[in-house]
Amino acid sequence: MKKTIIILTLLLLTITVRTQEVLNQYLVIAAKNNPGLKARFNDYMAAMQVGDQVSSLQDMQFAFGYFIRPVETRVGPQKARLSLSQMFPWFGQLKANRSVADEMANAKFEAFEDAKSKLFYDVKSAYYDLYFTQKAIAITKENLSLLNILNEVALIKMEGGLVSSVDQLRIEMEVADMKNQLALLEDRLIDQIVAFNNLLNVENDREVIFADTLYVPGHILTKEAILDSIRLKNHQLTALDHEYNSYINKEKASRKQGAPSINIGVDYIFVGKSDNPNLEPSINGQDAILFPKIGLTVPLYRKKYKALVNEAVYRQQATLDKKADKINLLESLLEKVLTDYKDAGRRFILYQQQRRLAFQAMEILRAQYTSNNTNFEEILRMENRLLKYALELEKARADKNAADAFILYLMGR
Repeated sequence: MKKTIIILTLLLLTITVRTQEVLNQYLVIAAKNNPGLKARFNDYMAAMQVGDQVSSLQDMQFAFGYFIRPVETRVGPQKARLSLSQMFPWFGQLKANRSVADEMANAKFEAFEDAKSKLFYDVKSAYYDLYFTQKAIAITKENLSLLNILNEVALIKMEGGLVSSVDQLRIEMEVADMKNQLALLEDRLIDQIVAFNNLLNVENDREVIFADTLYVPGHILTKEAILDSIRLKNHQLTALDHEYNSYINKEKASRKQGAPSINIGVDYIFVGKSDNPNLEPSINGQDAILFPKIGLTVPLYRKKYKALVNEAVYRQQATLDKKADKINLLESLLEKVLTDYKDAGRRFILYQQQRRLAFQAMEILRAQYTSNNTNFEEILRMENRLLKYALELEKARADKNAADAFILYLMGR
């Protein structure tokens, strides 16, 4: 018994590793190729460039003036003037501007991370749908083979006069219905392959590789632990945190924007030679440097700056409200997906048992029909149940994996 448990455990681990390896390969391809994710990343890279723009000093001002009528001075006529000045904002304003831009860039990065997590969930979900469809095709073909065997038995018994042709006609009807269902599944598989490959941004007809069996996940985290992870690591919430911090810094920057700005500069004046013979040669025509030149830009009209501060404060509160609303939404989504997760787990256990029982019943009915020509209608009914349980089992397997993937997405993973 212990040896059997060890073998089954090793088999499950092999299935898990195989499935995860295949999925990881597709996730890497999607991360590299998906154009929507690339767009999010470029949005983030563009936002990273804003910090240097808003934290730099204004361009220096340079001016040149030429005196059409020179101004006579003691050392000679003034002919031209050069002026160079630099405006300096109030202390700390550039740093506050940089903080605003950096926090908004961080919010863009979290939006990129959320898009990546969502893309990974979409890829996993599409993969699980594909897995179920190809399994449904295989199960349907297997049931068609069983019906064909049963049809051969019915033909032999009909030729021997043991049964009427009704049994064989019923089988033909079942086969026709199943072939129609098979055709629908094969068409659906093509559609799903195209959608899956579009997520990866590869050729539409590229073959998709599947593991033989999906591992059925089992969460060890409690609901409270998942909620804590969502509140701390969900990318949509962390993006709102950075957005809130940017408005905190925006308020600081707006207050400093209403403070005076300082202008420091220097003038250089070109002086020509004077005709005054009594002027000493050493100072005749000497250029004049005037330094320093200091000025203040005083924001007298305060209404604009008060409005900027108020805007930042209101946006802070709006962001807090959006975060509270987002938390409520995420908690509601978690409740729903946990319900789906538990339901898929119950269905998986149920249909494992039902499929086993239906198979046993089918074997008994088939043996009875071969020996005494009875229970043919019950055979067809049990055949349908066997097909249903096999399909429902694989559907539960895929649904539980999809629910697990969505929980990981909510947790920011």
